[in-house]
Amino acid sequence: MENSRSDFSEWYNEIIELAELTDKRYPIKGMNVWLPYGFSLMRNIDEMIRGKFYGDDFREVMFPALISRGMFEIEFEHIKGFEKELFWVTKGGKESLEDDLAMRPTSEAAMYPMFKLWIRDHVDLPMKIFQIVQVWRYETKHTRPFIRIRDIHFIECHTAHSTYEDAEKQMEIYRNEWNFFTDSLCLPYMEVQRPEWDKFPGAIYTRAFDTIMPSGRTIQIGTIHQYGQNFSKNYDVKYADLDGNAQYVHQTTFGMSERLVAHIISIHGDDKGLVLPPAVAPYQVVIVPIPGSAQNLKSYVDEIAASLGNSGIRFTIDYRENYTPGYKYNHWEMKGVPLRFEIGDREVKNRTVTVAFRTGRKKETIQFTQLENVKNMLHDLSMELKEKAHILLKEALSGKVLGEPEDALRTPILCQDEKCARQLEEKFSLTLMGHIMNYGKEGKCEVCGKDGQTALFSRPY
Repeated sequence: MENSRSDFSEWYNEIIELAELTDKRYPIKGMNVWLPYGFSLMRNIDEMIRGKFYGDDFREVMFPALISRGMFEIEFEHIKGFEKELFWVTKGGKESLEDDLAMRPTSEAAMYPMFKLWIRDHVDLPMKIFQIVQVWRYETKHTRPFIRIRDIHFIECHTAHSTYEDAEKQMEIYRNEWNFFTDSLCLPYMEVQRPEWDKFPGAIYTRAFDTIMPSGRTIQIGTIHQYGQNFSKNYDVKYADLDGNAQYVHQTTFGMSERLVAHIISIHGDDKGLVLPPAVAPYQVVIVPIPGSAQNLKSYVDEIAASLGNSGIRFTIDYRENYTPGYKYNHWEMKGVPLRFEIGDREVKNRTVTVAFRTGRKKETIQFTQLENVKNMLHDLSMELKEKAHILLKEALSGKVLGEPEDALRTPILCQDEKCARQLEEKFSLTLMGHIMNYGKEGKCEVCGKDGQTALFSRPY
């Protein structure tokens, strides 16, 4: 690669192109084409998330993309939070529509009129649904693939409960699910409670999962929201309790997007290209046959492929002609394949496999009979990625400057007073993201001296 990872923005844009994740040349700003390799990566992430949700008793749905103006304006605070980001459809053919239709930026306004029809009695609760869809937001800032775009691959959960306490239990389930997702993706994060003035429109409170990028800036990669009865009162979503009395449901949501891909690229990648977590890599192993004098090279490669297939390992074989082994090595390193198997005359003769690790560890030679250990190798590689990523986050929180100095994090003790927050924002020339829950500590506010806890000030994407 021409650009060094130290020049993060250039490196990021180049790696997306060279690794063939997405094509940015689609002639509408902020709308890109998912290429096969990139879409395979996203699909594997979706399936990992989908499996966990199914295991936690969610049901999958698919709602229409269009939302009427009337449906939106039921919850004024909600539409006010999105009014500058909405794409409106105002015509059908040549005729003006009677009711303007918005492309969904998120799905509260689409789902909750249906919740009103579906939820009638306490036996209908809890209701837990999710969908994996596109959402559209009119981004006017500088767009960047996977980070800030207008056509977003979005995963969203919506739940309804009989009590606030039950909804709070669901919020804890979300945290456990998020731990599972990020552990699978080898990604570190900070759980940050957004300030009252920056919570999701209509929420009682919002917890965001933020992380640090190599540029020094932060990125939000997931959010959970406690709605209480704010939406159910506006959309009239009620249930009959045990005594037959009508009660408003309590609701929560959980959202994440293709920003997960951006984080994987940025945190794990290096100057050779992508480094993909084994759990979601399109190929966990690439086999590179090296032509030589061995007559039974292909049959031996086929044996190896059969063994990997029987173990459930995702693999590919690079039989391309007119390309040197070195070219192929560089190609698959760019694409971040966790393990590379090199098979030449020596390996065929000795019935061995030469294994190269994408993390840069020295190559290992194993016996054919040891192929059953490939899953352990992938696990060890995941642990290696996880450790390096967590070190990066801890260094940033400890004050080590990543990227440009003006993008460095600040983590002072802060109270809940907005005046104190604004004063520190001006002092640091950074934005308050909120109070850090999982890496925070209590103390006295740096501005007023009242009780407070660790806050995160950063320059977000």
